[in-house]
Amino acid sequence: MTCAPQRIMRNPTPGKKPSKTQTKQKAPGVERKMKPRADHGERSYRGSGKLEDLAAIITGGDSGIGRAVAIAFAREGADVAIGYFSEKEEEDANETVGWIEQAGRRAIKQRFDVQQLDECKRFVDKAVKKFGRLDILVNNAGYQKEQHSILDISPEQLEGTFRTNIFGFFFMVQSALPHMKAGAVILNTGSVTALKGNESLIDYSATKGAIHVFTKSLAQSLARKGIRVNCVAPGPVWTPHGKGTYWDRPAQPAEIAPSYVFLASEDARYYTGEILAPTGSETSR
Repeated sequence: MTCAPQRIMRNPTPGKKPSKTQTKQKAPGVERKMKPRADHGERSYRGSGKLEDLAAIITGGDSGIGRAVAIAFAREGADVAIGYFSEKEEEDANETVGWIEQAGRRAIKQRFDVQQLDECKRFVDKAVKKFGRLDILVNNAGYQKEQHSILDISPEQLEGTFRTNIFGFFFMVQSALPHMKAGAVILNTGSVTALKGNESLIDYSATKGAIHVFTKSLAQSLARKGIRVNCVAPGPVWTPHGKGTYWDRPAQPAEIAPSYVFLASEDARYYTGEILAPTGSETSR
């Protein structure tokens, strides 16, 4: 009798740690300037048909967590539309589209500003026109700028952070909801900063706290329509905006994307209003 090879579970401890020479990028950050590059699951993620023939929109889908989610969704069988903000992110967006299409799925990219309701509507309408449906909305676009004192946060920075990180979520939901039917899913990207705070990201942390409560409130509002609303609140992640976890390293985007796949899939059909926090135990310290 021949025994099958024994499967070995991966040790989470090894991984890329921040380089002493790596500097944080000013927004909008781009993947191609990261050294070493982040892992979005390009070579590791294997789908199993969890999102077969569904259609998804992902804001901030050109890089970081958004790219990892786009790749995972496509390999699970979904068509994916990604939104991005700046011309500087065009090359990243093209790379993400390439990975979606390599998975055999249809892809759309759209440069737009989540702060503007009319631009959100145009993006959603474009995706629905091409895909013929909208099953999953991932609100992922975000902005952050470190300031070590609240006195240094200008009115312009404060308004820009809130308009991107929370107004944009409202506008995307308002644009997408008329196209979503029972069984559809809305996923919001929160943050560990909403759970712990962050002394140098006061405005950003405040918006993430708002996103968590927005998720719970919207879930209550849409429950009778059969639309689920959940939130993924990552800890430190290796992205262009990028320690403090038990493993002394940030997560790779590919390690966060499965949380979105789970919440978007039928496996999470009894989940709504939940905050799923893949933080590497950051919240337990």
